[in-house]
Amino acid sequence: MTADPMPDQPTQGGGQVTIVFDRKKVSVPQVSNETVLESARRAGLSPPFSCEAGNCGTCMAKITEGRATMRVNDALDPDEVDEGYILTCQAVPETDTVSVTYDD
Repeated sequence: MTADPMPDQPTQGGGQVTIVFDRKKVSVPQVSNETVLESARRAGLSPPFSCEAGNCGTCMAKITEGRATMRVNDALDPDEVDEGYILTCQAVPETDTVSVTYDD
């Protein structure tokens, strides 16, 4: 039995998170249990956020590749989720490759 990766360690699968913000495209290795917002900040970006609790919608972005699960969603309507929008402060990648854009 193997232990789960530490929260600050890249996943063993070599996953990648790609973020488009302010016309910049940056990719970083996935880190286990890290949200898309945390990945964006680790990549040196300063995307919008406020509550970091899934309540305000300030951190909303659109997934363009892959899937992510939101821990909490008290801000987005079902239609927005169906269109691919996520709260990046709550979204944790489900697939090895996840791409999101704040510029949509």
